[in-house]
Order: sequence, then structure tokens, then C-alpha cells
Amino acid sequence: MSDTGTRSSENPHLWTVILAGGVGSRFWPVSTPRRPKQLLPLASEKPLIRDTVERIVPLIPQERLRVLTGAHLAEPILETLPELGPGNLLLEPRAAGTAPVLAWAAAELERRDPDAIMVSLHADHVIHPPEAFRALIARAAELAAGHRRLFTIGAPPTRPETGYGYIRLGPPLDALEADTHPEPGNTVAEFVEKPDRETAERYLESGVYLWNTGLFVWRAADLLDGLERHAPEFRELIPLLREGATEEFFRVAPTISIDEALLERSDRIGVVRATFAWDDVGAWDAVARTRTPDQHGNVLLGEAHAVDSRDSVLYADDGPVVAFGVDGLVVVRTAGVTFVADRERAPDLKKMLDQLPEGLRTLG
Repeated sequence: MSDTGTRSSENPHLWTVILAGGVGSRFWPVSTPRRPKQLLPLASEKPLIRDTVERIVPLIPQERLRVLTGAHLAEPILETLPELGPGNLLLEPRAAGTAPVLAWAAAELERRDPDAIMVSLHADHVIHPPEAFRALIARAAELAAGHRRLFTIGAPPTRPETGYGYIRLGPPLDALEADTHPEPGNTVAEFVEKPDRETAERYLESGVYLWNTGLFVWRAADLLDGLERHAPEFRELIPLLREGATEEFFRVAPTISIDEALLERSDRIGVVRATFAWDDVGAWDAVARTRTPDQHGNVLLGEAHAVDSRDSVLYADDGPVVAFGVDGLVVVRTAGVTFVADRERAPDLKKMLDQLPEGLRTLG
């Protein structure tokens, strides 16, 4: 698939929204409320949000890019992305689930461009190669405009992952189009919650389940109409948004994900199969997948040294870290804190944080 991400082939109605409001508590102690993971170089030598912006701007220019985040992160995000200005930020009046914030973003875009097609990205994903990503986003935008469906991107699973949701593929959207285009898109038969190991292995072997990446492409108007029609929680609230009553909307809007509020309820959902490698940098164990390990499977960031050690993640930005004779650990040294964990327990970090003093949980 060729890269359609050039100015000459640009769709003038394409807009990007980047979700960048989370704390990333599973990357404690490096990720904190004042320096969350999207501002850290966890997947490359650049901050995650910088990778995200550079991946999409050849297709969608920065003047049609919006970063959804909290007011407390406005300054550090603009310091990380100096080419952007305050007009590129949508500052959430309060922390809420993805349904309210994406609805708000869609209403903002619709006011500027009634035909806006909204590409919703996360600031903490790893995607390669970027050319294939841009080409597929452009294709999904064509489908969103032509079919008037809400499209999600599904990634073919490469391992029996129990930390992701899944999508079960339905029939192709257009059998005739399937003969002429490599990605016709499919209907969604079912959204499936995070499975156990045995179920994930079955999904991997079946070929009809994809990872639910949380990457979305839809017409802004179709998202708002869908929420008004299928989500009782938003039926009276969407008109408020369209009238510009943002503060009133956020005062009463429920905290709920877009999956639960709309995608799992609507019959107008489509899925496009990813033609690129995708990973969610969700916890320390993900760094071992997104960074190149040494010959013994260790991933070393900063002044970190592994001796007679295997399959460990070592992160040092506050003096050196040396691991000797260990296997499968995460060792982090930052801000005067040393953190050591079994790598397999890294996704459970939130449970540990609940047992720490508040001052230690929110350091940084």
C-alpha cells in the first residue's frame, strides 16, 4: 500500500485528535501526574507524544491537529511540541472517560468543519512503519465518508495477549469493493473484553479476532449523532455540546468509555484491519517489546548495566543502575526512588500504588 500522506493528496476534511490526558500510573515512578508517560522517551529516543505527532502530520497538517489533555499538562506538552500553540490544545474541564472527551472534540471540529473526519489517536502507541499507518488511516477516512459508519482499527494479534480487548470480525462491508481494494473494511460482529490466557490463545489461532487498538476514524457528525441515538446517557447532552455549552456538558456528563457508551451498542460500526505493527505502551513490560534488547533480552535505558542478567528492563535517569545475576526484573531509578518488580507483575502496578503513601504515589 503506497503512502498517501502527502500534501498533494491531502483530504482537506481530515482532522486529528490525540488523547494525551492520562497519568500512566503503570510506569511509576517515572510517570507522574506532572510528567506523565506520554512525555517520556519510552518507545524511542523521543517522547511518545512526539512520535505520535510526527507519525500523522505528513497526512494531516498540524493546524488540523488537536491534543486533548488537562490544563496542568498544557505547558509541558507545548514545551515538548514547540511547533504547536495553545490553539492546538483542547483542555478538558475535568477528567472524564473517552466518550465525553471525544464527543466534545467532535463538536469542536464540527463547528469548524461540518464535514470533518476525525482521526482519534492515543499518545502512547508504537506503530511501524509510519507510511503504512498513514495509508490505512487515509483508507479508513474514505470508508467513514462513504459508508457513514464509525470505524475502529483492529490489529492482527501476534501473541495471546490478555491485557487487550478484542474485536470479532463480521462480513466485509462491500463484497464488490473487496475485489478492487486490498482493505474493504468489515462489520464488527462483537467487541470482546480482555480474555484469559486460554481464550486469548484460541483467538490468536482463529484468524477472526483482532486487537481493539482504540484507534478510531469517523465523521465528527456521525459520532455525535450516534451518541444521541444509541447512548441514553448522552441523549440530552449532545445538543448542549453542539450549542457550545461545554462547561454545562462536563458538569453532568458521565464518566464512561466510548466503547461502552456507543461502539458496543451501535450497529453502524466498522473495522479496518491494520497493515502495520501496533503495540500499546501500557506498562514496563511493554518496553521490552518496543525497545531493542541486548543479546540476553535486557532492555537498558539511561546509565543502566546488566551483568549475567536476562530478560530484564533497567531504567536509570537518577544515577547508574547495575543488575547482576537477575532474571525477569524491572529495575527503575528516578527522582530519588528505586523501584524493583517482577516483570510479569508490571501490569499490576496500580494495585501496588494503592498501598503506598500518597506523597510517594504522586512524586515528581
